[in-house]
Amino acid sequence: MNDRQIRILVADDHTLLREALCDLLDTAADFEVVAQAGDAETAVRLAAEHRPDVALLDVQMPHNNDPVATVRRMLQHCPALRIVIVSMDDHPVLVRQLVAGGVCGYVHKSAGWHTLAAAVRQLSGPGQPVVTLSLPTPRTPGARAGADQQLSAREVEVLALVAAALSNRQVGARLGITEGTVKRHLRNLFDKLGAVSRIDAVNKAVAMGLVRPHRTPRAVA
Repeated sequence: MNDRQIRILVADDHTLLREALCDLLDTAADFEVVAQAGDAETAVRLAAEHRPDVALLDVQMPHNNDPVATVRRMLQHCPALRIVIVSMDDHPVLVRQLVAGGVCGYVHKSAGWHTLAAAVRQLSGPGQPVVTLSLPTPRTPGARAGADQQLSAREVEVLALVAAALSNRQVGARLGITEGTVKRHLRNLFDKLGAVSRIDAVNKAVAMGLVRPHRTPRAVA
């Protein structure tokens, strides 16, 4: 999508927040807000009508008693749609259900503009990993509170590839960064997740709904 704007649908029942977000998105040269909705039924209808590239969807909206069903209906009408949940509700069970239902990203409303913009750009193209972004993570004793404890978009990319059983060198090659940079990201992830190893970090991230578990492919003789 580098040669054209990313077309975005914004769905949130808080009018002031929704309109402010739309105005902010429209300031980016590569973003175009094509529709906005204040409830789930309207979001489904507008997704079918406008066929956006990305939908930013709040969980708690009118006519949205079953967010997973809403996601599936939107994808039925627009299969190529990349849905990013933008919500204050970050319960791990809900996150896992929505990711299993087809959601591609999950951004907590405490995240900043740059994090949301990065999520939209990262998840707008085909073949991107299914990840969640910027969920508040548990703090280890003595850890600082606030934004320092959120996973960055790059850290989630690294974690998703580690979960797919790629080595540090393979992760670096995939992301175009050095192996040393991968190790630095992993150290930060260990600190934020309270993990002691790569496997521990992946297991904790999967349990929290931060990444989707991957099956290790069978070796070919």
